[in-house]
Amino acid sequence: MEIKTNKKISIIIPCYNEEQVLFETCKRIKEICLKYFKVFEIILVDDGSQDSTNQKIQLLEKKNSEIVGVQLSRNFGHQAAVSAGLSVCTGDAAVIIDADLQDPPKVIPILVEKWLTDKCDVVYAVRTKRKGESFFKLFTAKIFYWVLNIFSEFRIPKDTGDFRLIDRKIIDILNSLNEKNKFLRGLISWIGFRQCPIFYERDKRYSGETKYPLFKMIKFAFDGIVSFSVKPLKLSFLLGLFITFISFIGILVAIGLRLMTNEWIEGWTALFVAILFLGGIQLFSICLLGEYICRIYYEV
Repeated sequence: MEIKTNKKISIIIPCYNEEQVLFETCKRIKEICLKYFKVFEIILVDDGSQDSTNQKIQLLEKKNSEIVGVQLSRNFGHQAAVSAGLSVCTGDAAVIIDADLQDPPKVIPILVEKWLTDKCDVVYAVRTKRKGESFFKLFTAKIFYWVLNIFSEFRIPKDTGDFRLIDRKIIDILNSLNEKNKFLRGLISWIGFRQCPIFYERDKRYSGETKYPLFKMIKFAFDGIVSFSVKPLKLSFLLGLFITFISFIGILVAIGLRLMTNEWIEGWTALFVAILFLGGIQLFSICLLGEYICRIYYEV
């Protein structure tokens, strides 16, 4: 961008045990903001850190009028921290970026320029390269987005995280959704409006350790699928109907063999029929219950 914009830009940074990188992150982001934006705010959300992150946020807040500190009472997770930042931001648009500097602050003006020139309501950053990440991490990330898009009813862009710009109208809608477990990238895709990509290379982590080890990544993927899609319920419904149909076929076969064959274990047919009948009825009832749960989910 060559000309400063008059629009107010909010930079939302969720922080969890980021004492090693916090000062450097704020320094780089503030330099970028002073260069390109006339009005901006940097919102640092401490997600119940166990190190000195909160003390450093308070210090930064005292020394910089553009910095706003938010402290959560405990560790609620990344998505809750971002939601807390969105609830207090006052900008015409908000940029969500992690504190570890893997997403380069120099990309922020590109997001804003795309928002202004192309009139996009959401500008999401697509990673063309992820430096410093293992083959296993890259492979599991691809599997995650593949599975997520299979189960999701709305397309969620591949190789994207929460690093994106969202317009004020999107912020207001997100703030009006009172879900406890928000899967933000899914909700933003679900909300709709005009959404545009930009492409960038992700850097290595500046310092510290990743806050998303394998267990947390699996939990995050599970939350994304279960909390944002009813397709697993739909699949279980179809599977249940199929097994119920097979069970009733098995009942007919068992009765037919009993009537046509003399060599038969006494009592086996009755037991076999009873198990298949009860199992089929139970599966069908569960399938029906799943459909009602889907309707409840949509209404809620």
